[in-house]
Amino acid sequence: MDNYEKRGILLLKVDDEKKEIEFELNHLASLNIQQRFDMMQKKNKELLKNLEKNGHRKPSQIIKRKQG
Repeated sequence: MDNYEKRGILLLKVDDEKKEIEFELNHLASLNIQQRFDMMQKKNKELLKNLEKNGHRKPSQIIKRKQG
């Protein structure tokens, strides 16, 4: 394990999906439960922010119709 892998960075000269998945699983297995929940909550907030930025997740609005 080199210095980059210790910091959670995978460097490959060519794309290798199998190595990427293995690296990701090893990284997640190295985290404790609190770190996993923190990471999950951070990602959830990031996704909600992106949804709102792109026009999704807006609260429903009451539309008043004008007569006449």
